[in-house]
Amino acid sequence: MLIIFDVEGVLLNAEYLPVLAQVFGPEKEKEIWDITKQGIRGDINWEEGIIKRVRALRGIKYEDARIIAENLEIMPGAKDLCSSLKKAGWKMIAVSGGFSIITDRLKNELGLDLIFSNELIFKDGKLDDIELRVTSDKSLLVRPFIKQFNIKKEEIVVVVDGANDLKLFDLASYTVGFCPVDMVKKKADDVIEIRNLSLLRGLLEKRFGRSILNTVQRKVS
Repeated sequence: MLIIFDVEGVLLNAEYLPVLAQVFGPEKEKEIWDITKQGIRGDINWEEGIIKRVRALRGIKYEDARIIAENLEIMPGAKDLCSSLKKAGWKMIAVSGGFSIITDRLKNELGLDLIFSNELIFKDGKLDDIELRVTSDKSLLVRPFIKQFNIKKEEIVVVVDGANDLKLFDLASYTVGFCPVDMVKKKADDVIEIRNLSLLRGLLEKRFGRSILNTVQRKVS
């Protein structure tokens, strides 16, 4: 089985750029939040929105950006869920429209197999621009992995919150909206409205059978 997660708002209980914008004060934070929400809802071109947000924060010191990134809260329940999935032999991938500065830590902390994200560019120790690696079609990055390991659609689960994640739904037999925007809520097979990722366990057991999270233990015994 393969599960594909979005990061901000799913594995992390935060949106990085609005938090980073607090360095510049409440007016800048509101500006970045407004653009962020428009992108999550699908009201604006996602690529243009993220470039606009990053460039609006030019000049932030790398050290400030790093400290904020390292202190973003991991979503409640995420560690327990990912630990259970790992023990049961699941593959776990995260695809983020965010940045390696916030995603790199998750590979170790959550035991993820693979993470895709964008890169913030710093010059002379200050934020300057973005290297865009993840587009609004996140599925493009995951398809080669699925093909390489010959994973069938019925073995794939996708968990996301925003409109820019929807093309991932085409890959999966089971889709979950996690505290999602309306567009995702309408298209997802199931929805979790509480910010606790451990609730996904019950949905997976209901969908695939209780043994789905006990594969390894059953084989050992």
